[in-house]
Amino acid sequence: MPRAEHPRPQFARNDWLCLNGKWQFEVDRADSGFERGLVDRELADEILVPFCPESTLSGIGDVDFMKSVWYRRTVHIPDEWSGRKVLLHFQAVDHDTTVWVNGSEMARHRGGWTPFSVDLSSVAKAGERATIVVRSRDPHTGPQARGKQSGRYENYTAFYTRTTGIWQTVWLEPVAESHLLRPRITPDVARGVIEIDVGIRGARRGLSVRARLSDASGEVTTAQRRADIDFGTKLELYVPKDRRRLWCPEDPALYDISLQLVDGRGRVLDEAQSYGGLRSIAIDGRTVLLNGKPVFQRLVLDQGYYPDGIMTAPSDEDLVRDIKLSMTAGFNGARLHQKVFEERFLFHCDRLGYLVWGEFGDWGADTSATVDNQQPTASFITQWLEVVERDYSHPSIVGWCPLNETHQTLHDRITVLDDVTRGMFLATKAADRSRPVIDASGYSHRVPETDIYDSHYYEQDPVKFAAAMEGLDVGKPFVNGDSDRPLPRQMPDGLWSIPYRGQPYFCSEFGGIWWSSEIDPSEDSWGYGEAPVSLEEFYRRFEELVSVLLDNKNMFGYCYTQLTDVFKEQNGLFCFNREPKFDLGRIRAAQTRVAAIEKTWLAPEDPAELQH
Repeated sequence: MPRAEHPRPQFARNDWLCLNGKWQFEVDRADSGFERGLVDRELADEILVPFCPESTLSGIGDVDFMKSVWYRRTVHIPDEWSGRKVLLHFQAVDHDTTVWVNGSEMARHRGGWTPFSVDLSSVAKAGERATIVVRSRDPHTGPQARGKQSGRYENYTAFYTRTTGIWQTVWLEPVAESHLLRPRITPDVARGVIEIDVGIRGARRGLSVRARLSDASGEVTTAQRRADIDFGTKLELYVPKDRRRLWCPEDPALYDISLQLVDGRGRVLDEAQSYGGLRSIAIDGRTVLLNGKPVFQRLVLDQGYYPDGIMTAPSDEDLVRDIKLSMTAGFNGARLHQKVFEERFLFHCDRLGYLVWGEFGDWGADTSATVDNQQPTASFITQWLEVVERDYSHPSIVGWCPLNETHQTLHDRITVLDDVTRGMFLATKAADRSRPVIDASGYSHRVPETDIYDSHYYEQDPVKFAAAMEGLDVGKPFVNGDSDRPLPRQMPDGLWSIPYRGQPYFCSEFGGIWWSSEIDPSEDSWGYGEAPVSLEEFYRRFEELVSVLLDNKNMFGYCYTQLTDVFKEQNGLFCFNREPKFDLGRIRAAQTRVAAIEKTWLAPEDPAELQH
């Protein structure tokens, strides 16, 4: 069974059943399958879930357009789950999904990045059979949050092979009539407390929630609170000073959290395992602080694509490998770019001490050849809120990025892009007050109170790159606009962004140095600027570009493009198959010296800290 590990490690019950493996499958290119009776009949082909039909791992390998695809499988619900509700979980299906079970329509969900669940109580119980039919519609035209998926038949520039239908784990889970909902776990370093905010489905009189916090030495503390008075239940788990370890890249300490729902007689109705980290994020002037100290964010752009799985990692080990490759090269984190990564990736980031910015796959709102025609829809906001809710409790996430490289000229009329940019920013701030939010990465900054300001700049000449970045020292940083990076279309004159207001600033995309020593001369390949003529020139360019940002005392971090090659885009530090291209020791050495912004916070009489 592929990808058989638990898909939701931060909220796991003991009983569950993975439904990955062989399903019936059929492509419905004209989206006429409902009218042709596909809900009720056997399907013509077979696919290996959770891999998308475009991938070779799925057994299909069809990269042509598919307006709609269908899945069918009959499963036996375990007899031992008797007396409990059965939930059918889909971790991610791209893009508009309808689910039928035993002939009844049970759910609809829009969005290809986030999970949704189906309560089977009305159609199937323990010991019975459930026939599951899934239709996923995924048009390749019109505004849709599709990330880097190509709108053409082929890959081109920075757009890649599409993902249609199921691309993450499908699974069953039994729960009690009254059961826990996924908790929000919020660290409060100032008080030494981990807060647990947990909802109850099927709440009734006499229920309470019990929480237990443990570390490697055993139980740290417990708490219990009634769950029948307030709409939600909040518990505080105090961590004594002698058991307090702050989560950080050097020491990614995690606490195990056990949650129980108990009735008035003390019987356990529901139980789940989770975990959390005790760490803080704050802003001091232009500095982003982790646990009260500046940690220069040496980020790499990670797009999360695989040659044989497309957006789905072939195995759990592949997720771990990508993080460790990045860390070996000297990065301490990543921008998870134009894709909402699966939960297990974040689980490994948590336990390995890897900083990440959570990003939405918002590309797909630009619906014509004119720069001003950005048309994100209301569903961008609803889909993004599902992302923030899913990933809120992960300590590795240090910031949110709802939009990327939106571009539209500022003028005296409020546009759809203005509304959606502000809506996604406000929604994020309402959902999470514990992390900074950037309104849009690069290009169109349109929210005056955005916590972070940034730019994307792929200038390959280190001297010109330095000249563009040095304005930050006098409060005039480099800002993307029409002239700095012409796109392949006619652009009007004008500004894309409101003025910089002194926020923490970083160059969140740079580099992208084009290099492949094994490229076939006839193969279509690209990177930014002219490719270096020698390996030594590559190292020199990398080292000088990185130094410009490390040496800027007002720069809190950077994000280098990118971790791996992706199809034709061959500007990664690793090949698409994850083979290294370079001497990783030299790449690491260029990045890991103390950054200027870190030095400004270190006492001169503390040489040991400077060495760190």
